[in-house]
Amino acid sequence: MSETQTPPLTLNIQYTKDLSFEVPNAPAIYTILRQPPSVNINLDVQVRRIQDDQNVYEVTLATRAEATIPAPAESANGAEPGKDMTVFIAELSYSGIFTLTGIPDNQVEPVLLVECPRLLFPFARNILADVTRDGGFPPVMLGPVDFVGLWQSRREQMDAAPVANA
Repeated sequence: MSETQTPPLTLNIQYTKDLSFEVPNAPAIYTILRQPPSVNINLDVQVRRIQDDQNVYEVTLATRAEATIPAPAESANGAEPGKDMTVFIAELSYSGIFTLTGIPDNQVEPVLLVECPRLLFPFARNILADVTRDGGFPPVMLGPVDFVGLWQSRREQMDAAPVANA
């Protein structure tokens, strides 16, 4: 067989689409931080077709990490006692351009929402760890993500959503 097979999924390019790192309470936060902060992670997968007549898509793994600590009882920086104080906010949109070839229509959605983010995840994970470490904090290490579970819960939410004007 001399024909070369086109792979069903091609990652054409991957890139940092947007990156933001903020330490709103600097420099004071560095003097009061005594333990690792509590980090809340939000992760989303966004897909958009590049051209209507082609199977080329931009898949974006959007991650937001917000670290907080309980505000000190006597707060010199204006934080309310009892309210959490923001240590840092890191936001990353990491994207890839993917070409799908010969994938059946019923498999396009799971490929875009499961397989593509799975390929992007290790790179986004490293960027987030590096930027938080370079910001002077313990690196945020994203744990494994169940992209199949995320996709299935998204499907269930869409199926359960009431149809307006039905």
